[in-house]
Amino acid sequence: MRNLKIMGCANALPGKKMMFKDQTRYRLEEGETLLDLCDVAVQNALEDAGITIKDIDCIIGGMATPLQLIPCNAALIHERVAKGLEIPAMDINTTCTSFVSAMDMASYLIDAGRYEKILIVSGDCASAALNPNQQESYELFSDAVSAFVVGKSEADAGVLYAAQKTWSEGAHDTEIRGGGGLQTAFLFTEENKEDYYFDMKGVKVLKLTAKKLPGLLKDTLLKAQLSLDDIDVIVPHQASKALDMIIPHLGLQNKQYINCVKEYGNMVSASIPFTLCNAIHENKVCKGDTVMLFGTAAGLTSNILIFKY
Repeated sequence: MRNLKIMGCANALPGKKMMFKDQTRYRLEEGETLLDLCDVAVQNALEDAGITIKDIDCIIGGMATPLQLIPCNAALIHERVAKGLEIPAMDINTTCTSFVSAMDMASYLIDAGRYEKILIVSGDCASAALNPNQQESYELFSDAVSAFVVGKSEADAGVLYAAQKTWSEGAHDTEIRGGGGLQTAFLFTEENKEDYYFDMKGVKVLKLTAKKLPGLLKDTLLKAQLSLDDIDVIVPHQASKALDMIIPHLGLQNKQYINCVKEYGNMVSASIPFTLCNAIHENKVCKGDTVMLFGTAAGLTSNILIFKY
């Protein structure tokens, strides 16, 4: 076990609330930016941990989309919350599962003694690239930020096991084709503007997930020397309304898993930490619980992390 404890966490939602039938979504309102949400989440997470930004010795931006193409998101977050300090800042990006990857990497850095307290910030402005003509995705996503402070545990808490797989046959099932190095912003025209919107082939993603994820879950539990009976709480990525279809397919229907898609939708990289933070503050995750974080992301990538809280 890699010793790691969650010292504090906090979430931030934007001011615009939207309803799509019985589904609630949150979007940035005019004059509001994702960095504003990052600032709020970070300050509240530091307060929850009982420390200040000066106690942090590494900042990780575990986010799916760039705030700017350059510099990295973590540097821009640093500017808002740690300007004048020399705290190292870096990005870790596996799109929707970026927080899980960041937690995994942070556990190695802390366990090895490289850093003592790491600030992880995950969140995205999904609304910036949603295509209003693609109803499935337009009505699914919310903007949100979640911030976690993690440090070394002196007790029986930490990461028990983590795994990641990527199946690139699904690389183009969830994508934004334009705006990067392959199709730059300078190539934008009215004819190709759909390439600069988020594009999701939901049915294809669901089929590939249903095919691949059960094997990854089985292999993870085997290598972790755990069974499903050992897991107290499951926090999945809030990918879509199909979550309740995937969970039984994985044999998890009798476990305590959290589904808040109706209340918040898919919050991209914030989905897992946002849900986990709420669960901690609502005492759905308690000291000593064994918690599984898992989800799929663009790529198609999947992450699973099991930790003792």
